[in-house]
Amino acid sequence: MTKEQLQEVKTMNLNELVQSVEQWSIDKGLDQAESSKQFLKVSEEFGEVAAALARGDKEALKDAIGDEIVTLIILGQQNDLTIEECLNTAYSEIRNRKGKTINGVFVKEEDL
Repeated sequence: MTKEQLQEVKTMNLNELVQSVEQWSIDKGLDQAESSKQFLKVSEEFGEVAAALARGDKEALKDAIGDEIVTLIILGQQNDLTIEECLNTAYSEIRNRKGKTINGVFVKEEDL
């Protein structure tokens, strides 16, 4: 990616980025593809996140998290869900959740 292309991406806000990913997906025909195949891509990118963490490679981690988000946006798109509504649903569940952080992991109250 050229510096100019990278700068263009950096100036886009989250909504513009999501719309761009969705359009890219449409252009590639991924929006109509079988979502079980897309989930394989989600899983592949998940592994790349783990690998970047294991290596302590922050640049690879940034790329892997971004790729993970892209694959999730497309998976939602394939199932007539937006990333916003999925995130809203999840946040609605956790926003008032009580619990405790143990060894860096949040454990919800009912699991303590």
